[in-house]
Amino acid sequence: MDFQQLADVAEKWCSNTPFELIATEETERRMDFYADPGVSFYVLCPDNGCGDNFHVWSESEDCLPFLQLAQDYISSCGKKTLHEVLEKVFKSFRPLLGLPDTDDDAFEEYSADVEEEEPEADHPQMGP
Repeated sequence: MDFQQLADVAEKWCSNTPFELIATEETERRMDFYADPGVSFYVLCPDNGCGDNFHVWSESEDCLPFLQLAQDYISSCGKKTLHEVLEKVFKSFRPLLGLPDTDDDAFEEYSADVEEEEPEADHPQMGP
């Protein structure tokens, strides 16, 4: 996929997220993204003929630790699309953006189920 097509994919992805594509550099195959409050990262796109993967990084010390999930995902087996990489980055940054983590929702539902089981405290009275 040529760089302009990748940039189009990135623009479309941005329309559904808080991020903006603030810069593209075709010679470096680099795209820079930004969202308030100060969340920034960039993606280096692989060359067509190259077997390289995408690379994500942030020059912000606050953002960098959150990219670990996306970096692990990219380095795992199999080819990834730019959209898949951007989605993983978005998921990684949800706490910084003040959005609920998608995994937290499942945990809340599970803990709500556990709380409903309290009436079982009556069982010890089943004596003789």
